[in-house]
Amino acid sequence: MPNLEHPAYPAATLLQLESLVPCRESQVSMLLSIFGERQQFSFPSIFIYGHTSSGKTYVMQNLLNTLQLPHVFVNCVEYFTSRLLLEEILIQLQSCSSEPEQTSRVHCDTFNDFVRLLKQAVASQELQDQTVYIVLDRAEQLREMEANILPAFLRLQELTDRNVTVVLLSEIAWELFRPNTGCFEPFTLYFPDYSIGHLQKILSQNHPPEYSADFYAAYINILLGVFYMVCRDLKELQHLAVLNFSKYCEPVVRGEANERDTRKLWKNIEPHLKKAMQTVYLREISSSQWERLQHDDGEPGQLKGLSAHTHVELPYYSKFLLIAAYLASYNPVRTDKRFFLKHHGKIRKTNFMKKHEKTSNHLLGPKPFPLDRLLAILYSIVDNRVAPTANIFSQITSLVTLQLLSMVGHNDQLDGPRYKCTVSLDFIRAVAR
Repeated sequence: MPNLEHPAYPAATLLQLESLVPCRESQVSMLLSIFGERQQFSFPSIFIYGHTSSGKTYVMQNLLNTLQLPHVFVNCVEYFTSRLLLEEILIQLQSCSSEPEQTSRVHCDTFNDFVRLLKQAVASQELQDQTVYIVLDRAEQLREMEANILPAFLRLQELTDRNVTVVLLSEIAWELFRPNTGCFEPFTLYFPDYSIGHLQKILSQNHPPEYSADFYAAYINILLGVFYMVCRDLKELQHLAVLNFSKYCEPVVRGEANERDTRKLWKNIEPHLKKAMQTVYLREISSSQWERLQHDDGEPGQLKGLSAHTHVELPYYSKFLLIAAYLASYNPVRTDKRFFLKHHGKIRKTNFMKKHEKTSNHLLGPKPFPLDRLLAILYSIVDNRVAPTANIFSQITSLVTLQLLSMVGHNDQLDGPRYKCTVSLDFIRAVAR
């Protein structure tokens, strides 16, 4: 029994659409009821929102393409100015014509020109008898454009007196869009996150033909059991599933286990999934390099120069400032004379030092330090003489802005600002190298 039904479209087409958009049948059914039949006027503007990888763009593309509805699909990040955006919409409308060789470059400087050219485009292509859909993906970028762009798009049907519907796709709620001066309220539709059951169903559809569906579904179940609490992104989970499946199959390929020996398969894949947990979302290495690591049973840290943390573009003195800040955060003040003075004399170990000499400062976390101590360590570790110029102080501010350092306390303290170093030892080693 198909979930999607509409008298205006063939049942076979709706069945094909349903197979393309699993776990989004209720949202597609709602959109079909809003769109109505081809010749009917639809709602002037529709606002669809939801978190990343909740299927907004994918559903709209498949819906419009499968039903063969005339539409324009524009990404507002790619066309980041109002002129580029309006011209791209007109160009795509021209390409919807039955004679694509007539497509020509259009110039559109204002929204008034856009309304005039849009009316001409719709009339020339005989689209008056069906709805034209203009889909604006990443619509939150419209807030960065001129103040009249968003309100005008919301009532474009009224301005052009044509059967046009504007669909806005965004990751943020409508309340963060609404202009202060007021505007036409769109129909809002929310795309919720995929549940673990939905993710299981969607990811299991991509099983390789050489393995059974049950075998791949068991693998997806293991993958979601590890990653679901930290990652709900469908694209990221698809990437992880493809990347680690070969390691899951190794015992079966070698003949050490069959497809039903879930315990052996789990014990084989567990250490590799733990490694993958370290780089979720980061993409520190490419897929081919990760597969090479798995084959060699290596650690992610063994690939020098590939990690995002090992490639830090900082000015020359900023690197020394960061190293000095790390030393100041993790070394006690009483050790500065021993570490940074050439002729510091003999230092006796006190009872306090003997008592705490086995305690690692890295376990205690970074300690705050004053600005003058940071500069004193900087002068001692840099080979040439450094003058305390405004450039040095501005680089300290930049490190705070980049969240490599954090300021402790308030700016109005009488004894000067205090800082903490927030980066790890591996990060500092990479910078020092």
